[in-house]
Amino acid sequence: MRKKERKAVITFQNTTSAMAMEKLCKEQGLNGRLIPVPRCITAGCGLAFSANPQARFELENFMKESHIIYDKIYDIEI
Repeated sequence: MRKKERKAVITFQNTTSAMAMEKLCKEQGLNGRLIPVPRCITAGCGLAFSANPQARFELENFMKESHIIYDKIYDIEI
């Protein structure tokens, strides 16, 4: 069984926003990836962006600057 790690999980209202987040992060060299929304979270979109929790504020500022609309940022173990 894989050991759970603490992650910042960002949820979105739609798939378009989730995919835009992944694309722009790759272009800017920001770490993270799309994952299925964990069962413990309810979201409008089935995809979420997972990243290191220390990058939470950097990613939040990046989304504001890039006009990416997100629902919520969770700090959970997955």
